[in-house]
Amino acid sequence: MSENNILDKAFQSAICIFKLQQYLVNTYREYVLSKQLLRSGTSIGANINEAQAAQSHADFIAKMAIASK
Repeated sequence: MSENNILDKAFQSAICIFKLQQYLVNTYREYVLSKQLLRSGTSIGANINEAQAAQSHADFIAKMAIASK
């Protein structure tokens, strides 16, 4: 397990969201809502990764706030 628990939790959450999206598509043939769910649910990890490359402490806080939304 890596040192970044927040990123690990975001990754596990993205896996659950991916499985939910597949369930919605396969069971209910729901494409529009499930696609948005996948995009928004997996963007959390991307925003956390971006925050790790922040240029300042204030930039880090701002990017993490976006991830938390």
